Amino acid sequence: MTLRALAPPSSAHWLGTDAFGRDVLARLIYGSRTALLVGFGASVLGATLGSVLGVASAYFAGRVDLYLQRVMDVFLSFPLIILALALVAAILAVGLVAIAFNTIRLQILTQRDEIEVSKLIGATDSFIQRPFLYLGLLQGLSGVMIALALVWAGLALMNTEIAGLARTYGSDFQLPFFSTAEAIALALLAGGLGWAGAYMSVSKYLREIEPK
Repeated sequence: MTLRALAPPSSAHWLGTDAFGRDVLARLIYGSRTALLVGFGASVLGATLGSVLGVASAYFAGRVDLYLQRVMDVFLSFPLIILALALVAAILAVGLVAIAFNTIRLQILTQRDEIEVSKLIGATDSFIQRPFLYLGLLQGLSGVMIALALVWAGLALMNTEIAGLARTYGSDFQLPFFSTAEAIALALLAGGLGWAGAYMSVSKYLREIEPK
């Protein structure tokens, strides 16, 4: 079979071929599998969850119905983009906690012998926990500092072009960076999430280490 690059639509290739002679329709169908799976799965999940909540609201009525209606009203009162951003933020927060949790777990398992010796000479759990909690806090803070630096660098590059475009319209518009208060709030939040992940990891695995 001879491959013909950039062939026009025909009976053999309904949407033509690409620069390598591959059928565009076949590649489109193959590439849409993931998108269709995600879209169909989201639809099924949404319909199932909505049906369950609707049936529960109608069956139990009373306070259950009232509370579910109020929750739905709260969700519907927010723009879709706000809910999407909130979902992304929640996923990132869970990811930060999980990373801190796993990092501290590996540190604890690596230093198992040192922890046993520390307990043998009378070190308390709170004393042993302290360096790991500090490490989790530092992870969260370092992560947000890197993120802020990348955002600042990106805004600096974009503002260079935006300023030139804005001057043609007699404006001095620029994309603003986070204020000091906002940056501090983000740092505290990220540090707190890192500390929380470290605390959960230490609480779980430190109890399993006892001197022999």
